[in-house]
Amino acid sequence: MSPEKMVMMANQIATFFDSQPGDAPDKIADHLRDFWEPRMRAQLLTYLETGGKGLKPSAEEAARRL
Repeated sequence: MSPEKMVMMANQIATFFDSQPGDAPDKIADHLRDFWEPRMRAQLLTYLETGGKGLKPSAEEAARRL
């Protein structure tokens, strides 16, 4: 998947969980574990290691919690 699409998807998930009560990064990480295949999660972690440009803070923190 293109990095741009991956960031867009992660940020959409973050936007939803940021508006919900509770710890958004934990909920985002749970969602990523449940619905993203391992290759997508690995790509997100690699992207984060190279700077994570464009990721919302809660999406970035969620990726760290994976």
